[in-house]
Amino acid sequence: MLVTLEGLDGSGKTTVWERLREDDALPADAVFTREPTESWYGEAVQRSIEDGDADSLAELFLYTADHAAHLADTIRPALDDGRLVVSDRYSDSRYAYQGATLAGAEWFEDPLHYVREVHEPWTRPPDLTVYLDVGPETAARRSGATNKFETAEYLADVRTNYERLIEADPERFVRVDAAAEPGTVYERVHEAIV
Repeated sequence: MLVTLEGLDGSGKTTVWERLREDDALPADAVFTREPTESWYGEAVQRSIEDGDADSLAELFLYTADHAAHLADTIRPALDDGRLVVSDRYSDSRYAYQGATLAGAEWFEDPLHYVREVHEPWTRPPDLTVYLDVGPETAARRSGATNKFETAEYLADVRTNYERLIEADPERFVRVDAAAEPGTVYERVHEAIV
């Protein structure tokens, strides 16, 4: 089973992911992973994040390459072995974030749709996605607005894209109010997964 944790920067995904790693209720052989990865593909993604002038389309394909390698090297082998995989960010992050980044580009009528089409033939959809929902202003404040993806204005567009993804596949998503107390947020995520 592939479980993904999604949400805006500052929503608490990584904090929840780290707590899940120590949760005895989950299988001992569960695989905990994340995107961007720690591979050289993921390093290229990190460099683009830090570059305020990075080309949006080129950046999409850096993320896409990282996702493809992640599937080949980590996700598919673990699933083939029957293991639970929990990923801090996955394809929905790309759809929501790169869909927002490409919104100003003249080439795409619907950037979110384009990004999904690029991935559709080869990605592996999650079995369950926990969406940690928090407002863009709160997300920007929590994340520190340290890069181009963490401003409230940009995150508002990303949140709109997440809402479109949830509307298109409501059975897969479990929404958790990430503005609640951290312990409550964790309990709700735990209940959704276990």
